[in-house]
Amino acid sequence: MRIKEIFSEVLYIEPQTHKDKRGYFKENFNYRDLKEKGIDFNCVQDNLSFSEQAGTIRGLHYQLDPFEQSKIIYVISGKIFDVFLDIRKSSSTYGEYGSMELTKESGFILVPKGFAHGFCTLEDKTLILYKVDNYYNPDYETGFIWNDQQLSIKWPFSEDLCRLSEKDLKLPNFSVN
Repeated sequence: MRIKEIFSEVLYIEPQTHKDKRGYFKENFNYRDLKEKGIDFNCVQDNLSFSEQAGTIRGLHYQLDPFEQSKIIYVISGKIFDVFLDIRKSSSTYGEYGSMELTKESGFILVPKGFAHGFCTLEDKTLILYKVDNYYNPDYETGFIWNDQQLSIKWPFSEDLCRLSEKDLKLPNFSVN
C-alpha cells in the first residue's frame, strides 16, 4: 500500500493489486494496515452513489459538528473528477481546493473532516463507494454551490452540460472570511 498526501492532509492511497490472466484482486480497505501507517479510520457506514450520465455533479457537501465525517472514496465503475475544499478556518489552505481524477483502476482518496467534498462524473453509469467514519444526519448536512465564482473550481464540463439535484442547486456560496 502506497500513501501520498495530495493536498493538505487529503491522502491518495493505492492498495496493492494482484493481477493475473483472470483479472485482478485488490484489498481496498484494511483497518489494521491503515492504522500501522498512522491512519485511524474507523468505518461506520458505506454509501453507494450511482450516476446514470456523465456530467453529473454531486456536492460540495459536508456535515457539521458533531457529525463531521472523514470519507474514503472509491470508484467501482466509471470515472470521476473529485474535488475537496478545505473549510478548516485554522488551516493555511482554508478556502482552497484540490482535485483528482479517479477510476476503477486507481486507488482511493481519504478526505478528512473539515473538508467539503464533491465530484463530477466523467463517464456514463459511474458507481462510487464511499466509507465514512461518522453517521449521516440530515439535520447536520450542508454544503456549497458547485460553481461559486470565488472558488473558481475548474470543472471538466461547461455549466449547461452539468446535471445537479434541486437540493445541490440551492446550496449557498462559500465566502472566505
